[in-house]
Amino acid sequence: MDSQDMPSKPTVTIAPTRRSRRSKIIGGVIAVAAMAGLGGLAWHLTHPATGAGGATQGAGGPGGPGGPGGPGGRRGGASTTVGVATAEHADVPVLLDALGTVTAAATTTVRPQVSGILQKVLFKEGQMVKAGQVLAQIDPRQFEMALLQASGQRQRDEAQLENAKLTLERYRTLITQDSIARQDVDTQAALVKQLEGTVMTDRAAEGMARLNLGYTKVVAPIGGRVGLRVVDVGNLVGSSDAAGIAVITQLSPIDVEFAVPQDQVPDVQERANEGAALPAIAFDRTRSKELGQGRFAALDNQVDTQTGTVKAKARFANDKMALFPSQFVNLRLELRTIKDAVMVPVTALRHGASGDYVYVLNADKTVSTRPVTRGQATVDKVQLKTGVKAGEQVITEGADRLKDGAKVTLPGDKPAGAGAGGRRNRDGKGAKGSAP
Repeated sequence: MDSQDMPSKPTVTIAPTRRSRRSKIIGGVIAVAAMAGLGGLAWHLTHPATGAGGATQGAGGPGGPGGPGGPGGRRGGASTTVGVATAEHADVPVLLDALGTVTAAATTTVRPQVSGILQKVLFKEGQMVKAGQVLAQIDPRQFEMALLQASGQRQRDEAQLENAKLTLERYRTLITQDSIARQDVDTQAALVKQLEGTVMTDRAAEGMARLNLGYTKVVAPIGGRVGLRVVDVGNLVGSSDAAGIAVITQLSPIDVEFAVPQDQVPDVQERANEGAALPAIAFDRTRSKELGQGRFAALDNQVDTQTGTVKAKARFANDKMALFPSQFVNLRLELRTIKDAVMVPVTALRHGASGDYVYVLNADKTVSTRPVTRGQATVDKVQLKTGVKAGEQVITEGADRLKDGAKVTLPGDKPAGAGAGGRRNRDGKGAKGSAP
């Protein structure tokens, strides 16, 4: 085979290295330009351009009078913006809040006083009844017979007594005529007295029989609400039944028992000894609904050593029947009212190592530390007994960044230098515009 017929080998062409070097240079230039563009965009976003008034250079520009590095900037002792409130006079009620339990003024279990078959039940479960109202009827027949028997015995003995008295009168007439022995007269007189005692016993027995007959009508001893019935018609009932016939709970008036801390007992006792009517208000569990208004009633005579409290009781009319026995309520007792107390918001009161204090705003827009003595407090305000007078302004917000003598700015004040900076910028802009 000829050498001309053999296939030729492929030829490899090597690109010049100069072109590769130029591509790297161009890529580097593009990367640098892109980074410069990103940096410029970031600077533009973080440092907005100055408006037409030129306020950035005059008031807030770096190194200017209003900037961080210039005189009047934050590093040069800028004032702190604070909130203020004015101390004012107000009447403050001294209140005692406690958790109470509603208790019935009276609760009784109605039991029959005689034994017998229950014939009638004259009440409905849950009914409101009055004292003396008939609730049930027991079979009265045996008691009627007992009354008749007692009445007959009394009448028989009374007849014997009358006969004995007539005989005694005859004997006394005969003794004056000396026709009868003295012993017979004395014996007859003793018989009269004996029969008088018998008649008195008969009258008592008759009264007892009449009383038992009256007990066959079971009446309500107190007024109130009747509970669920525990016995039905036809059952044999008696005074020894533990459950009785019904339970009556007096709901109006009704009491609330609560605990008074032993430290506040002298205040309550002092007001009670003065005869003051201490108003009491009962609220529900959430303190959102008022259940009734009443008066302080009584204070217990000893301190509970386990809780350090004294039991007390307040009485409520409960006209709307909103209070129910064994119900848990929140009680608020008003002990007295402090007239013309100096009140400030609770947020104005500060606590330090030396005690309570407030920051008072001076006329030159500086603050002074003022020690105070706190008194009664409400939900959002507190009484200051000493240290602050009515009409003075106290710091309520931003006090964490303050110290005695610090300069402050009120929310409605304009920043210092804003007007001057604006004027300088406007003057500078006009000068630039007039330049050729």
